Formats: sequence, structure tokens, C-alpha cells
Amino acid sequence: MKKILFTGLIFLVTNALFCQTIENGSHSTTGYIKSDGTIENSSHSTSGYIKYDGTIENSSHSTIGYIRSDGTIENSSHSTVGYVRNDGTVENSSHSTMGYVKSDGTVENSSHSTIGHANGVKKEWSAVCFFFFRF
Repeated sequence: MKKILFTGLIFLVTNALFCQTIENGSHSTTGYIKSDGTIENSSHSTSGYIKYDGTIENSSHSTIGYIRSDGTIENSSHSTVGYVRNDGTVENSSHSTMGYVKSDGTVENSSHSTIGHANGVKKEWSAVCFFFFRF
């Protein structure tokens, strides 16, 4: 029995270590992104997935978009909905700045007001969660 409890505890701790918290501007937890790309809401229910090939899926595994290697964000029809630049600038399809994902995980709107935090999350994944596909 002790081995089962210990194994369960190790699983929970390991899972928590590889899960990044998504917070709003007030640092309240709004969700999580696991290292495998699973996106969860604050209650740990799965909201979607970001696959390593850039495919973005909803909780039913239906494709809702794509992240291209050049930072282009596309919807399920492969129409460009925006861009994530190397410096963390997030633009819509018309190249107007929507916001910024800073290197420390701070997410800002176009006026540089903090709208969230996603420390340790890839900037493209943060942009998808905050600006393009509301999970």
C-alpha cells in the first residue's frame, strides 16, 4: 500500500513540475499548459492541445489552427490570423500589433498593460492562448 501511495505522490509531483501556470494580470490562475502541450483551465479540465508539430486542437481533438515555424498563426482553414515575431510582438493578420509576450512570461496588450503571465511557456503558445484561440 505504501508503494502505491508513494508512486501516486511521485506522479502528482512530477506532473506539477512540468505544468506551467497561466495567470491573468492580477496573478490569479486561469489555466495551465503542460509540457506536452495540453491546455487546462483553472480546474484542470482539458481545454485544448498544442502539438509539437504546431497543430492546435480543441478538447475534442478537432484541429482549430496551426503555429508555423516562422511564427505565423493560422486557423483551421489555413488562413492567417496573426503572427508572433521573434521579439515577442504579437500581430493580427493585418500586421497591427495586438500585444507582446516578454521573455519573463509577462503578456501585455498593445498599450503595454499587463494582461497575463505565462512564465516558462513558449511565446507562440502564450500568444495562442491569450490572443488567438481563447481556451
